[in-house]
Amino acid sequence: MAVSGLIISYNEENNIKDCITSLKKVCNQIIVIDSFSTDATVEIAKKMGATVHLQIFLGDGPQRVYGLQFCDNDWILNLDADERLDNDSLEFIKSKVYEKSPYDAYNFRFRHFLGKEEINHSGWYPSYTCRFFNKKTAFPAKTRVHQSIQATNITNTKYHIVHYGWKDFHQIINKYNLYTTWQSEEYLEQNKKINSFTPLIHGIWSFVRCYFFKKGIFNGIDGMTFSLMQAFFSYIKYAKLIKLYKNNH
Repeated sequence: MAVSGLIISYNEENNIKDCITSLKKVCNQIIVIDSFSTDATVEIAKKMGATVHLQIFLGDGPQRVYGLQFCDNDWILNLDADERLDNDSLEFIKSKVYEKSPYDAYNFRFRHFLGKEEINHSGWYPSYTCRFFNKKTAFPAKTRVHQSIQATNITNTKYHIVHYGWKDFHQIINKYNLYTTWQSEEYLEQNKKINSFTPLIHGIWSFVRCYFFKKGIFNGIDGMTFSLMQAFFSYIKYAKLIKLYKNNH
């Protein structure tokens, strides 16, 4: 059974070639939905044999939903441009065991990298995200951030996706600043109930969970650093939401 590769991109000239190379190992079709990149992303993707469609960014989930209409196959392998199939996930898809299984969506474990350093502590591993699904019965949720798949029968796997998400702390902070803005805006649309203590409660709990329960305490300064970052991101999205409520009233 054939598989369609789907990528959403914006200014990913440093990543798009390796992502397409990874997908081509198991996909007979590569679709790129690009948000009008100003670098060489589109040119590189086309040279690699991908079909590129331009679309103003609709949000993480809606952008992926938009791309499904161009995918000829039922099974979709949806990677971000900074993601690659690890050897075990590659072999899983090549084996085609999913064709005879009852599941219509598969969660993969993520191996996150900050530069050349793998982040395998403080709640960052194992983290699960669905990147492989059958579009007949499963589809991306229409959320702006933290894309998820709504499926009839989804399962966790032991297979991995490699995520080269950030080169340095500056980049990870910039990205999460954007993500927390999007999430606070989404919470505002949902009229999410909060109070003045919500940012503090969520921030403290996030630190405790990552540093103690997720064993960041055993990873020295790195464990402390990533636990504090998670706590700050959790705090700031609700602080931004409080600000949005004030501005809207």
